[in-house]
Amino acid sequence: MTTMPAPTRLDRPASVTDELLARLAGRVSSDGSMAPWQLTEVYTGEKLVELPQSSPADIERAFAAARVAQAEWARRSVEDRLAVFKRAHSLFLDNAQRTADLIQVESGKNRRMAIEETCDPPMVMGHYLKRAKKLLAPTTRGGPVPFLTTSTEVRVPKGVVGIIGPWNFPFATGISDAISALMAGNGIVLKPDNKTALSPLWGIEMLEQAGLPKGLFQVVCGEGGDVGPTFIDNANYVMFTGSTATGRVIGERCGRNLIGCCLELGGKNPMIVLEDADLDEVVQGAIFGAFGNTGQICMHIERMYLPRSRYEEFKAKFVRATEALDVRAAYDFGPDLGSLVSVDHMERVKSHVDDAVAKGATLLTGGKKIDGPGAFVEPTLLADVTPDMRAYGEELFGPAGVIYKVADADAAITLANESPFGLSGSVWSADLDGARAVAEQLDVGMAFVNEHGTTLPGLPFGGIKRSGVGRELGPWGMDEFVNKKLVRVSKK
Repeated sequence: MTTMPAPTRLDRPASVTDELLARLAGRVSSDGSMAPWQLTEVYTGEKLVELPQSSPADIERAFAAARVAQAEWARRSVEDRLAVFKRAHSLFLDNAQRTADLIQVESGKNRRMAIEETCDPPMVMGHYLKRAKKLLAPTTRGGPVPFLTTSTEVRVPKGVVGIIGPWNFPFATGISDAISALMAGNGIVLKPDNKTALSPLWGIEMLEQAGLPKGLFQVVCGEGGDVGPTFIDNANYVMFTGSTATGRVIGERCGRNLIGCCLELGGKNPMIVLEDADLDEVVQGAIFGAFGNTGQICMHIERMYLPRSRYEEFKAKFVRATEALDVRAAYDFGPDLGSLVSVDHMERVKSHVDDAVAKGATLLTGGKKIDGPGAFVEPTLLADVTPDMRAYGEELFGPAGVIYKVADADAAITLANESPFGLSGSVWSADLDGARAVAEQLDVGMAFVNEHGTTLPGLPFGGIKRSGVGRELGPWGMDEFVNKKLVRVSKK
């Protein structure tokens, strides 16, 4: 395994200038009364900028300003609003390299994943640019007296939407989640994670360059416990991506305030391999499923169920492929994996692995920290994991997976469904009808056959059980941000 330590000195990309960093940080709603967050470059540990933090008063001001701007924005025609995003689409594509630089600097992910993340907002824009006018158009319904009454379903914006973004895909979630809400006429207040606030701030700057009214898209920063209550109490709707524990707290407060929410939470995603699967294809899919974005993906494969007849062959192939991965710091396309987002998160992932090994699990490969700056850990594969180990039931959210030997597909389905999580799962087989039948039995929001977790702007995204409520993307992602009003007219 190529596990070269991150160098002690790695030149920051030239596009990420001190002037840019200061300008972006200046977009945070803050009066300066709170101590700033020291935002660092993950690869080197060097300070990038002091990120202002928002007080409760700052949050209230941000929502008030967004509400004023939203009233004017909502009065515009859908065509006028979409014109902003037509211009933004080109700007986002033209600036993809700088965006990827910012994503890498703040998150430590490898170049491929950073570039892929830059593609998400333009893809979502492109999808809704073709469909938003129809999705937002009034719908004629029947009335109680035919010909004498008409009923119309009108879609109106909810007001100001609060978005709480995660650190694993800060640009994609911070911006893409806002696109349909803005097209529908809402204002936005975003709370990104402190560690990865730069790329969404840059995205907002590009939107304003494209003509989005200033003040419509506000940003507040701070730790969840400090800003969360005021944030939710001022929102008309909340979209959250993050942990199940935090999602519960947000959902409870939204319920008390009688506002809706969309919660995209954690996962413990299974992969079921059937007897006739092509193991070379399975291994290729599992490498990305388990280790893509250094394992920091909500649909990350954490549980791999193999029939006894294929277990040893898969194990050998997967270990070899894992040990061939290039893991290191670089701002080019060389490494297969980058850093974890922080040393704290690295220690959390490592603690799951150490707990399993201490309790008798077999460490097939990896499991060690990689010395040097950053937060690098070897891609890890465990076997013989039992229910008393944290790695069995808790979300790992890092470059670590577990393989299990099962008697048959029914046993795999039973084990896959015993988890309280239900985000996604995959089934691998040469028999597509048989694989589909297995996939349909998985208690998940998204099931895939012979692929792992590719999402598209036109398809519903979301989970069940402890993996969340609500759906993003497609027509469902527009419906989340509108209230449906009935207007009935009686003819005299």
